[in-house]
Amino acid sequence: MKGGRQAALVHGPVGKTLIDLTIPMIFGIVGMVAFNLVDTFFVGQLGTRELAAMSFTFPVVMVISSVAFGIGIGGSAVISRAIGEGNQDRVRRLTTDLLALALTVVILFVLLGLLTIEPVFRLLGATPDLIPLIREYMTIWYLAMVFLVVPMVGNNAIRATGDTRTPSFVMLVAVLVNVVLDPLLIFGIGPFPRLELAGAALATVISRAVTFAVAVWVLYFRDRMVTFVWPGVRPILASWRRILYIGLPAAATNMIVPVSVGVVTRLIATYGAPAVAAFGVASRIDMFALTVLMALSTVLGPFIGQNWGAGRHDRVQAAIRYSEQFSLAWGLLMFLLLGILARPLAELFNRDPAVVETVVLYLRVLPISYGFQGILRMCNFSLNVLEKPLYATALTVLQMFVLYVPLAYLGSALWGLIGIFAAAVAAHVIAGGAAHFVLRQVLAAGARARLAQAKAGVA
Repeated sequence: MKGGRQAALVHGPVGKTLIDLTIPMIFGIVGMVAFNLVDTFFVGQLGTRELAAMSFTFPVVMVISSVAFGIGIGGSAVISRAIGEGNQDRVRRLTTDLLALALTVVILFVLLGLLTIEPVFRLLGATPDLIPLIREYMTIWYLAMVFLVVPMVGNNAIRATGDTRTPSFVMLVAVLVNVVLDPLLIFGIGPFPRLELAGAALATVISRAVTFAVAVWVLYFRDRMVTFVWPGVRPILASWRRILYIGLPAAATNMIVPVSVGVVTRLIATYGAPAVAAFGVASRIDMFALTVLMALSTVLGPFIGQNWGAGRHDRVQAAIRYSEQFSLAWGLLMFLLLGILARPLAELFNRDPAVVETVVLYLRVLPISYGFQGILRMCNFSLNVLEKPLYATALTVLQMFVLYVPLAYLGSALWGLIGIFAAAVAAHVIAGGAAHFVLRQVLAAGARARLAQAKAGVA
């Protein structure tokens, strides 16, 4: 690995370093969100049935993405700490074993996914007329899953070095490919066949293949983070244990959200296909509005990992303080902005009056809790790197299963759709406040432990 990438995040002003990391990461996350927005926009032109069918796929896609994301977070945590400690051999071993683990997960999920398409989506509330559309989309998606999972995991390894520019640039290129291919394959423009929903899936697959190729090239040829030296089974399993100690709880934490969203989607399905379509559109606008907070949360991982590994606790605490303050300010800005732009944004995706009114209602309620949602996300990333993944899991369980789902059913019974959306606000605010408190306790305990070790070493 290049010498210039060794523990690059332990020097320089904290605020400036976070900004330098976050800005390119914003573009990368905009790219990821744009995938969903572009697909939603073009599929929305096909009709409400097609839009509802793709909206039903969202929780399942999120579950699998969350598994890949969790494993990537586990890998990034241990790799960034190894970089902070200056152990380059361990960095290569961990990165190589991380990729091998990702491929193993892909094989398992492809087999399981193809065998369970119909029962899973019936469980989510999809009606018989939507199942063929969903099967058409998900069959292609499952078969090409390697192009989603491996780049997600590999890009986390790249970010662990402090490089957020390369993954972001590659993602933007992939988005451009998707923007070009979506209308061609969905509507059959020119020599291309009209594939409709299957065309959206195929365009996404081809675009993701770009990220796959570049991630492999960067890790192996540019940064020299991959080795083909066979260490034996035990060292590989040891690496997997280290990664999965953080990765499994992180994956579970990330799966909690889409699983609970799936439960809420089933509840919203009782209001009809337009309500489901609106929820799908609003959720994607949600993700776009939260892009900056998602970017900041993601870069906190490698920043905290390298600084904690190097013993720079003061920089860790400063980074978290700045991040939480920014999250609250950004949340307030988005609440005001989306309140004004709710209707034109809704009409951009679909002209069905029922869809538009539900999207508007969502965008005038949910954003008030964005700041707390960002704090929860930032604290969870930090807890994973600090090797407290079960704390992050517990906080997400509190948010989704203790608060959101029960309150959504209660709110639906009392006030209808607005009650469901208000339940999400309450869950974000309470869980975000709890996360702030928990992280402060973990940081204080970690600092005391390090101080005690230092005193014992001197003695």
